[in-house]
Amino acid sequence: MDPSHTNKPILKSKFDKALKYASDVHRTQIRGGSNVPYVAHLLGVAALVLEEGGDEDEAIAALLHDAVEDQGGRRRLADIRRRFGKRVARIVEACSDSDTIPKPPWRERKERYLARIRHEPADVRRVSLADKLYNARSILADYRRVGDKVWKRFTGRKQGTLWYYRELVKAFREVGPHLMAEELARVVTQLERLARRRPAKRQDSPRQARRAG
Repeated sequence: MDPSHTNKPILKSKFDKALKYASDVHRTQIRGGSNVPYVAHLLGVAALVLEEGGDEDEAIAALLHDAVEDQGGRRRLADIRRRFGKRVARIVEACSDSDTIPKPPWRERKERYLARIRHEPADVRRVSLADKLYNARSILADYRRVGDKVWKRFTGRKQGTLWYYRELVKAFREVGPHLMAEELARVVTQLERLARRRPAKRQDSPRQARRAG
């Protein structure tokens, strides 16, 4: 099927510059527990934002949402503001749970983020939701591959990570209905169900049982 065309493209040269900027900033990073370049996560979040009706600034913020937290703090934020404008910088800042090194304690950061996201404007919530949904999907996929080993990648480990994602669902739902929030809820529920399962006990084959007897 041929794609539809418009005379006014949604994504312009500003997005192209942000894409290169994000790739340069995160070039040496990989996704935890894999050899996947970190930029794959940024592209995935930007795709979700655009699919949910986000505009160019929101898509750019999605590409840059981890740049402050992971790659430069307040200095990086000032550079983003200079290059891409105040609105992009505002969204990126709101999606960052810290901008200092060392970071504050994990639980403290997450509780602050949860309290704040309930009161953020729609553009911030869209980027944040896309980020959390992409992450939750990745955790679920990795859990199906490696099981409980997946929790070792996270500071909050199993209980803390599940607590955080369930609280995110509550926070986003409190603001109002949203398709991504409902999908996030479904993914988190699947994770919780899998996490509650105990590994099945090893069953000896009849032949092994006869040998043991």
